[in-house]
Amino acid sequence: MKTMTVPLSEVEIHIHSLLEKADTIRVNSPLESIVLAEKALELSTENGMQSLMAESKTKLSFYLMINGQYNKAFPIANEAIILYETLGDEKGLAEAKFTLASVYYKTDNLQLGLKYLVECISIFKKYNDNLNLTKSYKALGTIYEYFGDDENAIQSYELAIEAAKVIGDDNMKTNAYNPLSGLYLNRGNIDKAMSLIEKSISIKKQTGDTRGLAFAYYGRAKIYTKTKNYKLAEDDFNASINIHSEMGEKLGLGLAYQKMGVLFEEQRQYENAKEYFLKAFHWSEVHNIRMVRTASCHSLYHILKRQNNSNEAMYFLEQYHEDLGAHVQDHTHQIVSSYNMIHIMQSKSLEDKVELERLELIEKNNKAVTAVKVRQDFLSNMSHEIRTPLNAVITIPKLLKERADPEDQQLLDALQFSSNNLMLLINDVLDFSKLEAGKMELEYHPTNVKKLLENIINTYENLAREKGLKIHLIIDNNIEDAYELDEIKLTQILNNLIGNAIKFTDTGSVDLVVTKIATTEKGNQLNFKVVDTGIGIPDDFLSEIFDSFSQPKLFLSKKHVGTGLGLAIVKKLAALYGSDIKIKTKINEGTTFSFDLWLKPCGQIIEKNTKKDEGQLKNLQVLLAEDNKINMLVAKKILSKWGIIPDWAKDGAEAVEKTSTKKYDIIFMDIHMPEKNGYDATIEIRKENNPNNTTTIYALTADITAKMQLEYSKYFNGFLRKPIEVEKLYEVISVNV
Repeated sequence: MKTMTVPLSEVEIHIHSLLEKADTIRVNSPLESIVLAEKALELSTENGMQSLMAESKTKLSFYLMINGQYNKAFPIANEAIILYETLGDEKGLAEAKFTLASVYYKTDNLQLGLKYLVECISIFKKYNDNLNLTKSYKALGTIYEYFGDDENAIQSYELAIEAAKVIGDDNMKTNAYNPLSGLYLNRGNIDKAMSLIEKSISIKKQTGDTRGLAFAYYGRAKIYTKTKNYKLAEDDFNASINIHSEMGEKLGLGLAYQKMGVLFEEQRQYENAKEYFLKAFHWSEVHNIRMVRTASCHSLYHILKRQNNSNEAMYFLEQYHEDLGAHVQDHTHQIVSSYNMIHIMQSKSLEDKVELERLELIEKNNKAVTAVKVRQDFLSNMSHEIRTPLNAVITIPKLLKERADPEDQQLLDALQFSSNNLMLLINDVLDFSKLEAGKMELEYHPTNVKKLLENIINTYENLAREKGLKIHLIIDNNIEDAYELDEIKLTQILNNLIGNAIKFTDTGSVDLVVTKIATTEKGNQLNFKVVDTGIGIPDDFLSEIFDSFSQPKLFLSKKHVGTGLGLAIVKKLAALYGSDIKIKTKINEGTTFSFDLWLKPCGQIIEKNTKKDEGQLKNLQVLLAEDNKINMLVAKKILSKWGIIPDWAKDGAEAVEKTSTKKYDIIFMDIHMPEKNGYDATIEIRKENNPNNTTTIYALTADITAKMQLEYSKYFNGFLRKPIEVEKLYEVISVNV
């Protein structure tokens, strides 16, 4: 049977000519390629040529994508997909989906980008379409690289190179050389990195691929930065920026801005660095490039913090952690790993399925660990950044009260009350974060329970009296004097319950009732009740009362302010003790919160007074390592009042230097400091050649997570929090010297 060939019309020939020319010039003139593809689309639409309409839409969306016009590329690619589905053209469908995949991953929707890439690769392999395979494998490598999976990124780039070799396209091959060079640079293989990037630059110049040349210059600039050839690096970054700006390349320009900032930061040209990081941040905001945005926020936080611009620094810190949170919650990494296993194994055997499930479980566990690390870092930074200025706000009024007249003392009391309330709110948030991250544990010590309960009630007497309430402590006579318990955690539970009871009670009383209800070999079971005569809790809210940030509408008035975290914290702290909180309530009659604790009696506690009188502290040599000048002045004022001679080190490096030449009686070490942090400084001081290697060193820090850094905590004799608790500071000094 003879096959009939239908000759192409002049219009069809012209459309093909337009599309071929557009493809030829796209690397140098993407804007002209867009114009030619638009003309081809117009002609094919006028003549009702659906196949050419689909091809024209596919090409047009691709050129718009490489030109960074993602919002325009997206709908046109979708229109092409609909046409190809109507025509039953599987290969054309894959080409249109590749454009969608590229738009998605370049705008950080990596999950959908990967979904379409997987579909494309499957179809391109079926048709042995190595041209599109090399593009798809290169895009897949970019996604792996974004997640820090260097091994799979390298494998994907090498597959892209192999596909390019099959079709003899050196230019496509070098598209994978550029990112491969960066991966070898990260691994410290500078010679291999430079060899690849120089090949790429040479080929890009020969083929006239101007857009690709910009990425190659960017890659070489990173190598020059690493090898401290700063002038050459700056020249290459500028060349890359100029080309990307001219070509309209959005991702490449954002990356170049960000790395130029890194270049200046390494040279300590902080104003220049800040300028480029801000350019990168704003560019990534406009064009939704999260990888650039995240890196820029992190760098801007450190630079602004160094410049003591705390407000702006906090803003970029929040943005950075917001991006990290989104990164951790993204399911893309799991999908990438799963696809990689499918791609490599090519088997449906039972053993393979079991192995795949095992890897998925490992992946889930890794994600959970990463999530905890993100929360931990955020908690550390937040506690430090917020509690540091509060140190001055809370401590200075205490110092001023000693010499203020009665009228000023009244104002200082108000300031102190307000700042303490702010501290309690912040502690609620930070404690909740620690509990959520599983970073809080009980620390049992012999404790005089009756004295502890009396102190708690005494704390709330004034607050209750101001509201016209009576407050009572009712203790069972059968309760022992002392038990092994974590008095801080128990105090937190009771403080939250009593504070809430007073807040939501306008008339009547608040009672703390403690009863022994059982005795076994395990110890005593004590029942704690906080009983109020307040407004009660609605039945429909009882199921969610322990949820975080939760308060019923009935409570949302200005006199019932709070974080909504108190009861969530109470429930989690009780759970640490192996207990649960029970509630009995009636509207307008009151509420009772109760819980049981198993506690081990420990006999009477004989308190030894090891504290020295203030006169005995006179002329003690104390080193204070503190980078915040205001906090330094506050601490020096407190120490000087006791006759102590404080010496100041403005950072960890200076602390190491001072301790190498002078013996101190005690050292107080901040943790977050420039040049050398408190952890590293303390490790240096503990070395044998330092005269202070056995000196008592206390961490004095606003970072509430510092104590949890187990690998460092062994170098300290203890941890003190900011805002400074004057009584504890005095006790530590008097007992340890």
